[in-house]
Amino acid sequence: MYPAFTELGRVELTLYTDSLITRGWVRTRQHRVTDILNLAEQPFLILEDVTVDEMGDRGQPIRADVAQINLASVLFAVADAPVEPSPELRTPKRAAEAIVSVPPFRITGTIHLMQGEISLREALSELASPFIPVTNATYWSDRLGEARRTALLVAVNQRRTQILAQHKEVDPWAGLAAPAPSTPPQGEGSGPLG
Repeated sequence: MYPAFTELGRVELTLYTDSLITRGWVRTRQHRVTDILNLAEQPFLILEDVTVDEMGDRGQPIRADVAQINLASVLFAVADAPVEPSPELRTPKRAAEAIVSVPPFRITGTIHLMQGEISLREALSELASPFIPVTNATYWSDRLGEARRTALLVAVNQRRTQILAQHKEVDPWAGLAAPAPSTPPQGEGSGPLG
């Protein structure tokens, strides 16, 4: 069904900017967070029941009934509510693990690339939407002391992204076995003075 004919609903969003974390509800006909952001008719969103926290500050949050959020200032949006895919919106894609640098944050997760592209280079060049979805995501900021958090979906503002690259999680300790206990050669080190 076309968005103009669907019922107006409320979707909960968490928006991250350079210094703020804004939580609230947006009224929309869209169901997917990336559609809410990419198909916005204005360069901003109007959120309701808003809570605004400053990153790194554990002071009193700001609360507002309604607030306007500039989409150009949004680094990424987080959604934790699962959305049932609409068959008419499904496009065959292939999953690829990725890391995204959108300072001061890093995000890892799965990006979805068009099938049929010959190379990863071509597939990445097809990611042209203003906000790119990263599913099964982990996001954090070491610089701001923001701990790792997970989300079903993080929609990243491509204009604020510095690096989007294929990523493979590597255990830095893999392959390093515990050292075997050393035994001194026969005749040496067997007495109290060696």
